[in-house]
Amino acid sequence: MHSALKNAFDAEMQSARQALADDRLTEAFSHLERAHVLGQWYVMTHATTHVYMLRIGWRRRDLREILGQLLRIPGGMIGSIIGRVPRGNTGGANVSATRPLPIPQDLKDLLRHDRRSRLD
Repeated sequence: MHSALKNAFDAEMQSARQALADDRLTEAFSHLERAHVLGQWYVMTHATTHVYMLRIGWRRRDLREILGQLLRIPGGMIGSIIGRVPRGNTGGANVSATRPLPIPQDLKDLLRHDRRSRLD
């Protein structure tokens, strides 16, 4: 992961952690979705976003999110290992785990120079 991408991922995760600590769960989840798009090509960053999404699902007592994340954690790790992830997918249980989604331009600019993300 190149340094600009890592810095952006870390910033989204830090914002998510702070929002989570302040019980701003919707805001935290939004930062996690952005972090997911940035980190889904790398095993540890991909798994980290799903673990935090699971924590939010648990705090909300959202069974769909909890079950979705329990499936996405190992599935996402395998996808990252083999290089098969749905580009732009935000990682929450509210979208299909296999569905590619449009990538916001600011994130696309960061991903464009990453050797693993393979953006066209």
